[in-house]
Amino acid sequence: MSTTLTAGSTRVRGLVGRVSMYRLVLASLGLLTAISLALSFAGLVVPDPLELVVSAVVLAVACAVTDLAAQSVLRMPRRLESSLITAAILLFVLRPSVEPLGLAGLVLAGVVASASKYLLVWRGRHVFNPAATGATVLTIVSIWAPDLGSSAWWVGSPWLAGPVIVLGVLLLLRTDKLPIVATFWVVAMTVALVRTTIQFTAAGFPVDVPAVLLQVAFSSPFLFLGAFMLSEPLTLPPRRVQQLAVAVVVGVLAGWPLPVGDITLGQERALLLGNLLAFLFCLRAAVRLRVERRRDLTPTVRELMFHAARPFSFSPGQYLELDVPHRRPDARGTRREFSIASAPEDLPEVRIAFKEGSQSSYKRALAAVEHGSTLAVTGVWGDFVLPARPTAPVLMLAAGIGVTPFISQLRHLAATGQRRDAVLVYVVSEAAELAFRDDIAAGGIPVVVFSRDEPRDLPAGWTWAGPDRVDAEALQRAVPDLAARAAYVSGPPRLIADLAPALAKAKSLTTDAFAGY
Repeated sequence: MSTTLTAGSTRVRGLVGRVSMYRLVLASLGLLTAISLALSFAGLVVPDPLELVVSAVVLAVACAVTDLAAQSVLRMPRRLESSLITAAILLFVLRPSVEPLGLAGLVLAGVVASASKYLLVWRGRHVFNPAATGATVLTIVSIWAPDLGSSAWWVGSPWLAGPVIVLGVLLLLRTDKLPIVATFWVVAMTVALVRTTIQFTAAGFPVDVPAVLLQVAFSSPFLFLGAFMLSEPLTLPPRRVQQLAVAVVVGVLAGWPLPVGDITLGQERALLLGNLLAFLFCLRAAVRLRVERRRDLTPTVRELMFHAARPFSFSPGQYLELDVPHRRPDARGTRREFSIASAPEDLPEVRIAFKEGSQSSYKRALAAVEHGSTLAVTGVWGDFVLPARPTAPVLMLAAGIGVTPFISQLRHLAATGQRRDAVLVYVVSEAAELAFRDDIAAGGIPVVVFSRDEPRDLPAGWTWAGPDRVDAEALQRAVPDLAARAAYVSGPPRLIADLAPALAKAKSLTTDAFAGY
């Protein structure tokens, strides 16, 4: 998923990009749990220390055992981190307890939450947020068995607001979801203020707007809901405008809870409706691609060329989601995202490229696809597109296989006769890994190559930056007018971290990254 960042957030995003997604989420929730435990000893949060510790252990065991059972049946890799993340979120959403029935309710929520990861899925994508699903089922069951407990959202405490904000912002910078959650939070705050004002006015009481805003901002679960649940990539639609629509819907429903029978459409139920909207956004007729041929671009990069059975639209720089059905898929399912390497003008030919080396079940299945086989594209998404203003200077920075979205853009410019003030910085491990040389050369833009060894027979306008590893200083030397350019970076988070000081000087930064839980 692509995102546009301001210069001020570039350095922080680059640093958190060094940490894997699962580890950052788990570490954040673990730290928040430790802070909550310390606050509970001081009596500053609702649960007492024993309730927190016992509930955390029970939830962790319930989620881990359920995940382990499902993964064993489906022959999927073990993912303990996923179990602990689900358990930690439930800990802050549900009412902690040491009573037998209360603990039974926690077990029920944990089992339902973890089971939903395998039962409520569509083509590898979660239909509903697992923790919200578990909490909702427990709340519904508690109508007939109140002692089982229900959702409490005790995390909405002013003492936890600061830690949630800090940890949440770091997480959202890593997942590129800060604008989405900020939109949700503003909508939820506004709707909650309007609701409170109407209710107070109807009752004949004066409304202290600053006090209400402070109460809603720091004593409500909006911060946690947005940062740790709404932001989950597997339950969000891929396009930015769709994500904003989901954020608005969840914000409205969370800010003004509606009664539905004996329960209230509270935080987690609002999120589930937002998940449903996101799921509907993802329901598209699949495009069928027939495998035409494959070729080796470099010693490690392979290109697949397809014939599209019917026309479909995409913008240069977008990616497609390719479904490769196979037996015993790994935890990520049968779909992966690939930047489209061909231009819209190339249709019905469609090209993608991938790097070998991964031993995932998907890569093995893709490598075994035979000529003439038909695969389904389950969606075409992404916002990694060049500025609408054609005169805007652009820096294209690609690391290895990350060059593919730029190939689509350069082929499109060549096909339409457009000229752009663009420069490509191409980072590869060695000169033999330079892929798509002809396509790039046809684009007619300056290219700076960073590689350990010097490439031979470089096209006109190409320069070798030397054997040194690319860093912020080297990038500034290669592109002296970086501050005047909009930077587009397609590569691993570590690259962004290394180049953060230089990228912070660019007019804007748009990255092509796919984060997942």
